[in-house]
Amino acid sequence: MGFADFLSDAGLSGKFTSCEAAARRSVLNSWLTTRSYIVGYAPSQADVASFKALTTAPDSAKYPHAARWYKHIASYTEEFATLPAKAPAAAEEDDDVDLFGSDDEEEDAEAERIRNERLAEYKKKKEGKTKPAAKSVVTMDVKPWDDETDMKELEASVRGIEKEGLVWGASKLVAVGFGIKKLQINLVIEDDKIGLSELQEEIEEFEDYVQSTDIIAMQKL
Repeated sequence: MGFADFLSDAGLSGKFTSCEAAARRSVLNSWLTTRSYIVGYAPSQADVASFKALTTAPDSAKYPHAARWYKHIASYTEEFATLPAKAPAAAEEDDDVDLFGSDDEEEDAEAERIRNERLAEYKKKKEGKTKPAAKSVVTMDVKPWDDETDMKELEASVRGIEKEGLVWGASKLVAVGFGIKKLQINLVIEDDKIGLSELQEEIEEFEDYVQSTDIIAMQKL
């Protein structure tokens, strides 16, 4: 049975078996799952017809949406009794008229208040959280002048640079040819606090040991 059968003259007249009555309540409940009224956004003759088709209120446990609608419509039975029958076109023209606007406005205001409270609470929590610092893992080559450069002193000079947001890591000596070895060292930096160009310039100021530096790898943490 479709919803049109529920509203038809045949469907609204006569006595029904318990199975038929349950079927009509089930159809109505399904129809009202995503709707406040039978048609449109305000009460209409369709609500009058559907309300009259039910002899008793739907069971809220079995038909929660139909029960909600029935309770809402039941509070306006006197107003419905004065509504004249309208053609479908006329009913559509009256969809803008909110006959029971006071209740809807109160419900909308309450929903708006709750939404604003939740948004304010979310914003407060978000502002209270400290954003973790952006960090990078860097591998740097530090090249000496020649094979006579004291690589231990070179590394000690490099590691002697201490800054907030800079952590030195593992290192090794890598052969580059002709007996010369370069220092390859890892470091972790906080991006907002350490500029790699400035750090390289500071290392290259150790002119007795350092010829140049190169960044060979960088990865965000």
